[in-house]
Amino acid sequence: MSNLTIKKLASTLLLGCLGILSSFAEDELRHPNIVLIYADDMGYGDVQILNPERSKIPTPHMDALARDGMIFTDAHTSSSVCTPSRYGLLTGRYNWRTKLQYLVTWGYSPPLIADDTLTLGKLLQQQGYNTAMIGKWHLGMNMPTTDGKPLRDSRSMKTTNIDWDAEIKDGPTDRGFDYLFGISASLDMAPYTYIENDHFVAPVDNSKPSAPAEGFKKIEVLGEFASRSAKFIKEQKGEKPFFLYVPLTSPHTPILPTPEWTGKSGINKYADFQMQTDDAIGQIIRAVDEAGLAENTLIIVSSDNGCSKAANFKQLEDAGHYASAQFRGSKADLWEGGHRVPFIVRWPAMVKAGSISDQTICLTDVLATFADITKFDLQADQGVDSVSFLPALKGNEIVSTRKGIVNHSISGHFAYRQGKWKLLLAEGSGGWTAPTEKNMAQIEDAPRGQLYDLEADPGEQNNLYQTNPEVVEQLMAQLKEDIANGRSTAGSKQENDIPVDQIELWKGNVTR
Repeated sequence: MSNLTIKKLASTLLLGCLGILSSFAEDELRHPNIVLIYADDMGYGDVQILNPERSKIPTPHMDALARDGMIFTDAHTSSSVCTPSRYGLLTGRYNWRTKLQYLVTWGYSPPLIADDTLTLGKLLQQQGYNTAMIGKWHLGMNMPTTDGKPLRDSRSMKTTNIDWDAEIKDGPTDRGFDYLFGISASLDMAPYTYIENDHFVAPVDNSKPSAPAEGFKKIEVLGEFASRSAKFIKEQKGEKPFFLYVPLTSPHTPILPTPEWTGKSGINKYADFQMQTDDAIGQIIRAVDEAGLAENTLIIVSSDNGCSKAANFKQLEDAGHYASAQFRGSKADLWEGGHRVPFIVRWPAMVKAGSISDQTICLTDVLATFADITKFDLQADQGVDSVSFLPALKGNEIVSTRKGIVNHSISGHFAYRQGKWKLLLAEGSGGWTAPTEKNMAQIEDAPRGQLYDLEADPGEQNNLYQTNPEVVEQLMAQLKEDIANGRSTAGSKQENDIPVDQIELWKGNVTR
């Protein structure tokens, strides 16, 4: 064999080996470990690196995550309150396509996510992931009863008929999660007991259903979720990629910083609790790093909506802290402070450290993004309001067939965002911030809706609704089309869970 032939053979073998290595690396990137941390009622301005001039609450762990990854400055939840926001995140489908047209579910409510709906957990299960949820569900489940009669859908109950030893149906373990440790809803909603997989950990007295189970202490829940999340990560053996969904209970009410954190901020208990929340997030990030998994683990930190007024905005602002940063409104509202949320991504194998994306995304987009990353083929009825932002993670423009995004308030008021324009089908905040719809109803000449140019007016102060009727008409037509089609992305028409005429676009005073 000639030297030339030997060289050619060696070159061929080398290229083949490099091809195999390249293919292996690409396959690994298609199946990164994923940790999704979803804070509860954390405002955009509550993360110091996002609000450097008007934040007084230290958040060193989220700040470090942002420096090591990417900040999305224009990320939005589909709703400005808990349950509907979580529905959109997990299903890639707008919450108002369901029977839940306003408010939230309660701790005893039946499941909102239908059994045949694709969720983040189901998608990743099908792609070979070990899936786990540790935290707050707040999307309903079917709790077993002693007499077979269904529970009433109520926030507070004087008595219950729950069989605390029987199997829970249609909860997280039936919606895509191999393992669950969590609670059914918020810490201001009974029942107050942990759930592991499909069983309650401890019973509650049916004659006192608002009392906690033995050993359950609300003040310990945040720490329990953080430590269990870290433990789950450290126990992964690398045989399968894992997906860990951590919907925290903080800094939502009840605002309960532990003694270790009380007084740390020098502002108020909410600020203390936000510092503790950042620390809990830091524990989870540290577990990834200490396990040697940082390079190919996708970590996302976000929030289900803006900061709640329970934080005491006056106290915060007197100390120089603005929970919604430069934006108007807060939790429950249609204004930006209600649904523009922190969204930080770290994935060293893919995402450039210290990068920033100003592209508009909705948290319904997480599902299509996970599908894109893992090469999952979404069917026509899956993720109908979801667009992959994987291109943005690579530093490129997002390619979308969706014209704009829809936001929803606690009372079911709609907003539609397209580019710089934002249309609100409400006279006031659509939520809790003054002026509310009730306030505006007293003003005879108030415009029926609101239109803002967010590029020129991010604080939503200059209402252009009456001076730009052609923009209003264009956005309204697109919103109606997205509702009627059962989807906002390209694809075959789908059905909403309720008839289109039961999805009320205008609420309150519709005569103006």
